[in-house]
Amino acid sequence: MKTFTTCDVRLFLWIVQRPRARRIAGVFRWISRLGDGYLYLAAGLGLALFEPVRGPYFLAAGLLAFALELPLYLLLKHTIRRPRPNHALGQVSAFITPSDTFSFPSGHSAAAFVTATLVGHVYPAFLLPALGLAFLISLSRVILRVHYPTDILAGTTLGISCTVSALLLIPGGAP
Repeated sequence: MKTFTTCDVRLFLWIVQRPRARRIAGVFRWISRLGDGYLYLAAGLGLALFEPVRGPYFLAAGLLAFALELPLYLLLKHTIRRPRPNHALGQVSAFITPSDTFSFPSGHSAAAFVTATLVGHVYPAFLLPALGLAFLISLSRVILRVHYPTDILAGTTLGISCTVSALLLIPGGAP
């Protein structure tokens, strides 16, 4: 486990200590804000209201996926209690102030991949842009120095798993 953590920290430091990482942090602040959550609900409600064929299914499946993801995310975060990089590594200062103390798993990554997975299922033509945005939101959390790469991987896995589970629980409604 120690070797795995060492590799994770080394990869984190390699990413954040690139000269370009500091220069692009401002752009990634905005990208990170796209994953704050309010846009996901707005998109679901908008689709349910204005796209009557698949929109209501998208909203229902999304609400269920987030109802599965959020408690699991909180349970993991408060059970594992991994300190954020800026608290654990003295030489690293975060570019933003995160909403809580712990880093594992990344809630932004989980939510972004809940949405991307759902978009890909209900609107397959938009899968690649949705995955691209989810990837950028996840990467932003490392660039902004508030998550390690494994936090992102765990959040991604959590988001995809909860969405697949929700889609299995809500039959029909989508292609």
